[in-house]
Amino acid sequence: MEGRSVEELLAKAEQEEAEKLQRITVHKELELEFDLGNLLALDHNPPTVLRQAGPSPDAELRALARDNTQLLINQLWQLPTERVEEAVVARLPDPVTRLPREKPLPRPRPLTRWQQFARLKGIRPKKKTNLVWDEVSGQWRRRWGYKRARDDTKEWLIEVPGGADPMEDQFAKRIQAKKERVAKNELNRLRNLARAHKTQIPSSAGLHPTGHQSKEELGRAMQVAKVSTASVGRFQERLPKEKAPRGTGKKRKFQPLFGDFAAEKKNQLELLRIMNSKKPQLDVTKATNKQMREEDQEEAAKRREMNQKGKRKGAWRGPSSQRKGGTPGQGDRRKGGLGGKKHSRPPALGGRKKVPHQGGKRRK
Repeated sequence: MEGRSVEELLAKAEQEEAEKLQRITVHKELELEFDLGNLLALDHNPPTVLRQAGPSPDAELRALARDNTQLLINQLWQLPTERVEEAVVARLPDPVTRLPREKPLPRPRPLTRWQQFARLKGIRPKKKTNLVWDEVSGQWRRRWGYKRARDDTKEWLIEVPGGADPMEDQFAKRIQAKKERVAKNELNRLRNLARAHKTQIPSSAGLHPTGHQSKEELGRAMQVAKVSTASVGRFQERLPKEKAPRGTGKKRKFQPLFGDFAAEKKNQLELLRIMNSKKPQLDVTKATNKQMREEDQEEAAKRREMNQKGKRKGAWRGPSSQRKGGTPGQGDRRKGGLGGKKHSRPPALGGRKKVPHQGGKRRK
């Protein structure tokens, strides 16, 4: 019994070894084309097995993918290898197949204001070494950054300049000056970005520096100030009659990458159904409202045109013009007019005879 068991174990081990070799060695009628630089294998063999598999060739597809992957791995083991941190690494050759880019080419970075000025004036940047000699420590140190040469932040004594307040803290003044320089550099950086994208940078809270703000700008600045807290304005107190902010925007919601596949399938099928449908999607309410608005606009334009024509017809045309809708006698039957009863008066002393006004406006 023991002899038989040993023989069975040896036969089983040989069978497993043969199966492993059979898995490693793959025979193809046509040799595959390999591009090891891109880890790519091209199989030109006709898919006769897939045609005979029927409507569900899942097992055949898995077997075909396994065989092609095995051939690609066999080619990788023929490359020169090296050991890097207890791992065997193969040196891949240069890729042969040119693959398209996933994203477009990066655009050249726009020039800053100083770079534009330097190019206009022909100023070339001068390269400086990163290390300079520090006379205090007697060592070569960096020009900028941590442990730089001539670091004034390490001084324990600062001389009070002439004309300054002797009780003023010079250390706090130096720290404040550095903060202002950093803020100025950040503002200049933002201005360069806005100039490159042709946008206008608003001032703090969106207000104009002149002080002439509209109601909408003041409201927007107030909302920005309210949400500029650690809780994003959640615990900010409101005025007694203050209304809730409107139009603050909606937070975008993204679908998870791995999640409800049924909902994703439903959305895709609905999109395909809309694209394949021949009948256009018509919103009756929206179309009716649009038609009513267009009719109202046409009527309003006609009314404005009629009003302008009436104003032009009834305009003043001079003292000798007649009024519309009546004879000269009817329009002049006024006090002192020509249409009424004429009164004879003696001429004036200067020899001039007074002529009554004949309608229209009298010039002074």
